Amino acid sequence: MESKTLKKRTISDSRSVPYLREARQTRLLKTLLMLAVIYTLYLAKSLLIPLFFSAFIALLLSPLVRIGRKFYVPPSLSASVLMILLVAPFTFLGLELAEPAGRWMHSLPKIAGEVVTEVEELSDSLTMQEPAPPAEKEDKSFFDWFSDDEEVKPEQPQENIVTGKLKQSGMEIAITIMSTAPLLLAQIFGCMILIFFLLVYGPALFNVFIRDFPVVTNKRRALVLVNHIQRELSAYIVTVSMINGLLGVATAVALTYIGVEDAILWGSLVALLNFVPYLGGLVSCSVLLVAGVVQFGLVASALLPAFAFMCINAVESQLVTPTVLGRSMRLNPLIIILWLSVAGWLWGVVGVLLAVPILMSFKIILENLGSLPHWVKLIESK
Repeated sequence: MESKTLKKRTISDSRSVPYLREARQTRLLKTLLMLAVIYTLYLAKSLLIPLFFSAFIALLLSPLVRIGRKFYVPPSLSASVLMILLVAPFTFLGLELAEPAGRWMHSLPKIAGEVVTEVEELSDSLTMQEPAPPAEKEDKSFFDWFSDDEEVKPEQPQENIVTGKLKQSGMEIAITIMSTAPLLLAQIFGCMILIFFLLVYGPALFNVFIRDFPVVTNKRRALVLVNHIQRELSAYIVTVSMINGLLGVATAVALTYIGVEDAILWGSLVALLNFVPYLGGLVSCSVLLVAGVVQFGLVASALLPAFAFMCINAVESQLVTPTVLGRSMRLNPLIIILWLSVAGWLWGVVGVLLAVPILMSFKIILENLGSLPHWVKLIESK
């Protein structure tokens, strides 16, 4: 009996070895595939960022093109009108903000020096500086009498070193922004062209893919599913854009009432940064704090711009956004922070701005496909 049981165990063990080997190979292939995807996303960021941005904008405008087609309006004409309506307000806003933004870019080194000088004066008035003890005279050896280092130059004060470094860093930031401006404008122009062609020729390509490609088995279900995903994504992006725009307008009005210069510039910056949850509010508060210190000095009124934004942002983040979006559009804060870190590491600042729409798109697609429900629960868990 014992020999038979031993034989059965050895046979079962010998059969389980290939399965274990296949499982290990599958895990290894999945890991290598994930690393290859991450590496591709990092290398192809200059291609993928305009594609994602253009796809989101085309997703917003495509229902309007579809409505125009029902009224016998050619897609090229409706797409051209929509592009004009999209570009014209941002062009006008950019022209209005070009002068104050350029002034702040040129004055960054000076502002950094002024802030450091005021901080040094405040620290000097709060702390009593004790005279440094006289340096003890060191005994020189016989060979030191013949050295050429007789005259020792006085050391440069530490405050001047810090001020110079901050001025240099501010100048480097300004030069970097001005040098990347032509590339940014070229990418925006390319995105506009890509959006236009997606609006005009994208639906036809999609219909051909659904109708003729053998990959899609249930064609009717695929059409219904894609339309549903498109509606939910469009509703999410439009809602978030409107909320951020109203936040920027409210912030600009509040800053104008306080008496802060370039209130429209700060309101536009706040609206743009609010696409990044949590971190965008912190950055906006820091920027407004610096702007208040530069304009009003190190006084209590310098805190008013940041305080006004914090009050408006609290109402928006705790009351308006949860009420408008609802529970189905909520995301776990820890998942958002981790995803923002990954997107910033892969694609930089633009990746941080696109991170939450991409994560929300991924969640909506998984919900509608009915796949990976555990990942959906993880993303939207409280």
